[in-house]
Parts: sequence; structure tokens; C-alpha cells
Amino acid sequence: MIPVSRFKNRLIAKLLARFPFLAKRSVAAYQPPELGEIPWTQVTKKLNESIIALVTTAGVHHRAQKPFDMEDHNGDPSFRVIDVTKAFTDLIITHDYYDHADADKDINIVFPVDRLKEFKQEGLIGKVADTHYGFMGHITGSHLPTLINKTAPEVARLLKKAGVDIVLLTPG
Repeated sequence: MIPVSRFKNRLIAKLLARFPFLAKRSVAAYQPPELGEIPWTQVTKKLNESIIALVTTAGVHHRAQKPFDMEDHNGDPSFRVIDVTKAFTDLIITHDYYDHADADKDINIVFPVDRLKEFKQEGLIGKVADTHYGFMGHITGSHLPTLINKTAPEVARLLKKAGVDIVLLTPG
């Protein structure tokens, strides 16, 4: 049985997806935290020579992995390693803060690795990384410093160690 808080969050997500005008107030009132300068690294390789990876905040992970914690109102700042050498039928979404009914039918909506593989076959990109990363969006409050100072830098180190040249961030 789904806890009441998760049911409420899923219901709100479905309502906002069906009636976008309801979301406008929330979006207009949102005040993002001041994080300072945005880090940026200039792309130095040609796209057709680059290794590309995905990082998603859509709550994507392998079925056997621990689901993201949907009980914590501040979200879950942890990440999941997504091995795309495994079957895509193994991927699921644990996220209550957006309506992912369509993405449940086609994971490429939020995690477009099939499109990247097509780009590789066409010679547009050099290689698709074997390992990608999934986060849960909606990280707030006490978990934001953990995301900024611990888990996001850890994923950046892992991507760099794997020789990834370009990372595409996909939201949920």
C-alpha cells in the first residue's frame, strides 16, 4: 500500500500535468537558491570523437537497485549507477513529483540513451558511455548541500575517470 504522502504527491503531479495553469503559481513563486557561478567547461573535442553520458534527475534506476526515498520531504540526494549494457526493460522510475506515465512506457523520454546509440551508429558522436547516472529531482532543504558538495561531485569524478567528454542532463 502506498503511504498517504506518496499518494498525495502523485495526485498533485498528475493534476499539474493535466492542468498546467495550476503550476504557474508555484513556478512564479519559486525562489531558487543562490549557488554562485555556474561551472562550465568548454568542449574541446569534436562531437564525433566524444564519449557521451547521460545524467538524469528523473528518478531512473535499475529495478534491482534501492528505490529513491520518496518518504523524505527534502528528497533523496543519492544517485544510482545506470549500466546501459543491461536490458532497458530493467529500468524503472521512482519519483512522485512529476507525472511519468509516458516515460514509464518509453524510458527514452527522460533517459534518451537509444537516441544516443542511434547518433553513434550515424557517426554523429564517438561513443556512448556504458555507465550513466540517475538522481531524483526535487532535492531541497537539508539535502541540497549533500547534493552540491558530495554526490554531484562524486558523479563528476566518476564521469571524468571513465573518460566521458560530454554529459547531457535530462530532467523528469
